[in-house]
Amino acid sequence: MAKIFALTEASSIALHSMVIIARSKEMLNVVKISEIIGSSKHHVAKVLQRLVKDDILDSSRGPFGGFILRKDPKSITLLDVYESIEGRIEISTCPVDKAICPFTKCIIDNIGNQMTVDFRDYLKNQTLESYI
Repeated sequence: MAKIFALTEASSIALHSMVIIARSKEMLNVVKISEIIGSSKHHVAKVLQRLVKDDILDSSRGPFGGFILRKDPKSITLLDVYESIEGRIEISTCPVDKAICPFTKCIIDNIGNQMTVDFRDYLKNQTLESYI
C-alpha cells in the first residue's frame, strides 16, 4: 500500500529519543533509550551522535554517562531535530523537480509543495516542551 507520508527510521528515533531525554531528570544511556523505543542500540547511538554534533544534545561516556539536552526544551523545535537527521527541508515548486513544465497548470496543483510547507511549519511550531 502506498503512503503519502512516512518518517525514516532515523527521524523517528531522533524525535522519540529527544522527547524521552527531555522528560528525564538525569542522563539516559543508549541502552535505556533503545529499550524504551524498541530500536537497535547501534542505530540509536548513531542518530544521537548526530544530534550531539549539531549541538542539540550533550553526551558523556562511561558507566554513568549518557545523553542530556544542551538547551532548554522550549528552545528546541521538532524541526531542529528533524533537519539535523534528514537535512534542511527544501520547498520546491515542482514535485518532480522539472525545470520546464509542458503544462500551464500543474496536474496535481502543487499539493506536494503545500504539504511540505505545512509539514515544515508544523515541526517549526512544536517544541520539546510541548511533549514533557
